[in-house]
Amino acid sequence: MSPTEKETGDSNGLGAGTQPTSSASISGQPKETMGAKTRSRSGSDSESGTSNEPQPHLHAKTFLAVFAVCCIYFVEIYNVVGAGAQTNTIALTLNGSSKSVWLASPIAILTAVLSPIVSQAADYWGRKWFLVILTFIGAIGSIVIARATTMNMAIAGFSITGIAYGVQPLLHAVSSEVLPRRYRAYGQAANLIANGLGGITALLVSGAFTRTSNAPSEGFRNYWYLATGLFILSSLLCALVYQPLPTEKQTSLTFTQKLKRLDWIGYLLFAAGIVLFCIGLSWSENPYPWSDAHTSATFACGLFLVILFGLYETFAKKDGMFHHGLFRNRNFPVALFCIFCEGVAFFAANNYFAFQVGVLYETDSLIVGVRFSIAMMVSIPAAIACGVYCSVTKKVRWVTVLSFIIFVAFFAALANTDAGSSREVWGLPVLMGLAIGLSLCVLITAAQLSTPPELVAITSGLLIGVRSLGGSVGLAIYNALFNNAMNRLPDNVANAVLPLGLPQASLGPFIGALTTHNTAVLFTIPDVTPRIAGAGADALLGTYSTGFNHVWIAASCFVAIATISACFLKERTKEFNMHIDAPVEKEEDLYSLQDVRS
Repeated sequence: MSPTEKETGDSNGLGAGTQPTSSASISGQPKETMGAKTRSRSGSDSESGTSNEPQPHLHAKTFLAVFAVCCIYFVEIYNVVGAGAQTNTIALTLNGSSKSVWLASPIAILTAVLSPIVSQAADYWGRKWFLVILTFIGAIGSIVIARATTMNMAIAGFSITGIAYGVQPLLHAVSSEVLPRRYRAYGQAANLIANGLGGITALLVSGAFTRTSNAPSEGFRNYWYLATGLFILSSLLCALVYQPLPTEKQTSLTFTQKLKRLDWIGYLLFAAGIVLFCIGLSWSENPYPWSDAHTSATFACGLFLVILFGLYETFAKKDGMFHHGLFRNRNFPVALFCIFCEGVAFFAANNYFAFQVGVLYETDSLIVGVRFSIAMMVSIPAAIACGVYCSVTKKVRWVTVLSFIIFVAFFAALANTDAGSSREVWGLPVLMGLAIGLSLCVLITAAQLSTPPELVAITSGLLIGVRSLGGSVGLAIYNALFNNAMNRLPDNVANAVLPLGLPQASLGPFIGALTTHNTAVLFTIPDVTPRIAGAGADALLGTYSTGFNHVWIAASCFVAIATISACFLKERTKEFNMHIDAPVEKEEDLYSLQDVRS
């Protein structure tokens, strides 16, 4: 590459080696001349908002690549939403309610841990086989879940499926880098459409498979047999239709050189720190108090390793997981913090909204799924609208602020609900869908356009990893808050039923029958009357309402802070140009001779 070409890429914020070089030979001009003309034209276009640069002509190969990664996104959302929707059913069926938080948590933790690692490795070995192989591993985990006979076996299955989520940042990277930079928001909108469709399918299929009057149900097994097929299908589809061109990093380095460039110390510190940090938080009040060493020591060790990792990445490893080139302007760290809060918010809704509806308002699991699916339905047009807005206006700041304002409204409204708020709760998923559809689309677009294009995979890896870290931290906090409220259940029920004449000896069996929703056993307990049963049920629902309200208040605090942070995003309109960072089509197919000479 000539010095002029390198200067051209840098001046446009596209990085070295990203301008089409073979076009110079087509036109018969020296590369230096062609590069200078491109730089001059692109520079003026960026400021004026016009587009005189060569227009790429995309073909089926590009759109099939986006479709393939969207299919993987679909099945990943199907799995993670199912983990949240089916938590209570699996826990009751396998007699493991005390471990229920560990069904969805391994997915969030492994996404956070693996995303930066897989993203960096994919820069050296290519995206394709990471996408194909890790997605196929999701099928193995799904079979384990479907065949689970104990809660520990189910948790192991979810941990295996969590490995597949290491490729989630590559899904966002591929759908961006194969399209012109101006249309990256469309690529992210496509991901969000797959996200919405996967969520809708998950909720409706989940409800249909476990549609029973008794909470324990074997229907979850059919759900994950279907997940097995979807993981296999999406893996094979990606292997067939995604055919990326090799990059310079893939071809110019030996296997040993590639291994040496990976951030092994950072991986070790990050993985160990995040796992211990999240386990310590998850053990809080379930089953250990903070004064117990299981909680405090584990949390402290995790926090120490995370701090050590931060120091290492800051002072010792400038091109590691947190590559210093990502932080040349404030947009990336702002987007990173905002997406952390979005992860906190999403996992709150994913794990507790359907839970609240199922406990307080509905007995039919299909209707529970329908209520939650409203959010997914709304997220699809919201993502499309966001993609159009960002591509046309080249703006990202205020739509980000708006998305978090909607999140605040959603959680604040939920925090004021109780057992009598069924009608009001029907409308709240609309707010959640708007917030999810807008926030994720615009945050990933803003972050990717604020960092060098050669770091797009690492950018996406950190975004998705930090989002899942937010989910892991959020789930642990919510679990502690919810369990703290539920620990008061025996006292609340006793205060409600003992004055009505229930003997102290019957209190234990009475609470047990209430919490398992076993009405047949409830009225066989001595001295239980309809009045006592009603009072006990009211106390039970009131305790649940308090626990849910604590979760919603905590989530609203995080998104309120993110709302303020989003105001500091800087508009970077010049980056919304027609350059393609990693095309899957050959240059002569993208640019006609007339385009190059113009």
